[in-house]
Amino acid sequence: MRINDYIQFIAYVALLIAITPPLGRFMAKVFQGEKTWLHKPLGWLENLTYKISGINSKEEMGWKGYAAAFMVFHVIGIIVLMVFQMTQAWLPLNPQALPNVSWHSALNTSVSFITNTNWQGYSGEVTMSYLTQMAALTVQNFLSAACGIAIAIALTRGIARRSSSTIGNFWVDTTRATIYILLPICVIFTLILVGQGVVQTFAAYIDVITLEGLKQTIGLGPAASQVAIKMLGTNGGGFFNANAAHPFENTTALSNFLQMLSIFSIGGALTYTYGIMTKSRKHGWVIFGTMLAMFIAFTTFSLMSEYTTNPVFNQAGIMEGKETRFGVFNSVFFSTITTSASCGAVNAMHSSLSPLSGGIAMVNMMLGEIIFGGVGAGLYGMLLFVLLTVFIAGLMVGRTPEYMGKKIEAREMTMVILAILAPCASILIGTAISAVSPAALSSLANKGPHGFSEMLYAFTSAAANNGSAFAGLSANTLYYNLMLAIAMFIGRFAIIIPILAVAGSLAQKKYSPPSAGTFETDTGLFAVLLVGVILIVGALTFLPGLSLGPIVEHLMMIKGQTF
Repeated sequence: MRINDYIQFIAYVALLIAITPPLGRFMAKVFQGEKTWLHKPLGWLENLTYKISGINSKEEMGWKGYAAAFMVFHVIGIIVLMVFQMTQAWLPLNPQALPNVSWHSALNTSVSFITNTNWQGYSGEVTMSYLTQMAALTVQNFLSAACGIAIAIALTRGIARRSSSTIGNFWVDTTRATIYILLPICVIFTLILVGQGVVQTFAAYIDVITLEGLKQTIGLGPAASQVAIKMLGTNGGGFFNANAAHPFENTTALSNFLQMLSIFSIGGALTYTYGIMTKSRKHGWVIFGTMLAMFIAFTTFSLMSEYTTNPVFNQAGIMEGKETRFGVFNSVFFSTITTSASCGAVNAMHSSLSPLSGGIAMVNMMLGEIIFGGVGAGLYGMLLFVLLTVFIAGLMVGRTPEYMGKKIEAREMTMVILAILAPCASILIGTAISAVSPAALSSLANKGPHGFSEMLYAFTSAAANNGSAFAGLSANTLYYNLMLAIAMFIGRFAIIIPILAVAGSLAQKKYSPPSAGTFETDTGLFAVLLVGVILIVGALTFLPGLSLGPIVEHLMMIKGQTF
């Protein structure tokens, strides 16, 4: 690593810490119904949305009503996205005359974008029209991100409120997240990206003659506006097939840095929002610190693995599959950020990472995308482990577990365990079925442990609602389109429904004042215990799978064999 790499690493962490309080404070005001400086220019849009939709912004919902609204909204989203894709050949803003998308690819993409996964089994520039990219995919980038934030806020209210039968209004939370948080930042971010050279146009593709005298078609389109929300909303779907490695999506070193920073910005700030709304800012910082410590540790390990001499090629920091404009560091750094945050955007081929670096990318997702995670998803995923840690600590001392003055009982823990294990089961079962299915094996580009990693990574990415690809797997087939759609669906809804049940249950509980035996959750000791629980759960669940993939591949690489 060069000195510039160390400086960038430090600058990234410093800026992330610096923007967390102001952004977190602003979001707390938005979701507590307080007026902000954006209410004057944008308040009319919020009121107009309620008027057109027939929403009573003063009416709150219980957890079942909140969950029902969430599900209805997503089912409608799937239908709308499928219609756009399967009729785009007859719709406007299709200068390349791209054909309609097959039903199974359309279904996979629709489930992908409404679950904030943005897994793509297709090449964007040769599959989706401008209208589909903008009116379907980009719009859903905003809505799926806003829904994730809304769920995190609903859980926060459930923890903070006392003897309450409601946890907020799904429609209001989603509207406010979109209008006051995502939309303003993305407008500014889009202009910055355009200034850096990211393409934003309705012009048709351009045919040019290369230096070799060959004809090449250069894809264009309204990319900057989608790039802004795909990074900020931790969606990750690329306008172009090469995603953030494409020079029209990610043009300069500055655009690369800003895109990486935007991925963590809302997820990090929500921990501060949580501290304000629960009146425990110190605990919010403990959660933030836990996320940051795990991110630094995993990134350091990934970089060490990548910069260790490869015995096969007798070279360290191999550039194959990396982004040549940004170097090894930015390729690896981007990989740990995007897999920690369920973003899915990539600026390098993760299949080309060293076996252990690729394994770290998988581990980031397998742990539940809790290291800052997706917008909202990172916070509510981490809070599941917080509740589990509190419960285990209570059992260790023979005391009824308490968290934020609420007793944690069997009902809450049943939902917590269900939410933690459902995506894990989806990953392992999906990979196991694929490992013995001819339809799945025929899509592999590599044999042995690397081929196994391709399948394991695909189901991990889908169930964790990440969307990044390991590369090498031909996933746009009937088998993978359906299997990965199921994994994405489970990874989103089998977590969120139990979380809302936990929020509703905790909201109804009375407050119990802390006593001498109350386990403090705003200390370094709690952070250490929390990390231990996270790693133990992850290790017990996924170590066998990782052993068959990246770990055994690393050991065989040491012996001089590659796949």
